[in-house]
Amino acid sequence: MTENTALLPVLAEHVRAVNAFDEDAIIATFAEDAFVNDVRREFRGAAAIRRWVAKEIVGDKVTLEVTEVVDHYGDQIVRARYDGEYDKTNLHGELLMTNYFTVCDGKITSLIIIRNEPAY
Repeated sequence: MTENTALLPVLAEHVRAVNAFDEDAIIATFAEDAFVNDVRREFRGAAAIRRWVAKEIVGDKVTLEVTEVVDHYGDQIVRARYDGEYDKTNLHGELLMTNYFTVCDGKITSLIIIRNEPAY
């Protein structure tokens, strides 16, 4: 089933922590053995995710403005406007990304971030 919904509490905390540039709070939202796939690169486990967060989220001062939340069979699809101090070369207009979250026992177990193109 797919429906518009509110962010799960751990995802609301994740967005809050990202926007506050709080590395420890961001990491606390992930399971110890979670994985993140960002720009077709996979980061497995807390240590790898912490390095990614420190450099590419907190380091680049990334912020998220959630525009849509969809529950899809227990996973949450979160679309958001991204901003920050990352390299914006070749970006035309705002950066909208889709975040595919899987949550288990109140922790993020997987996060896949994709810049989708409009479907026909």
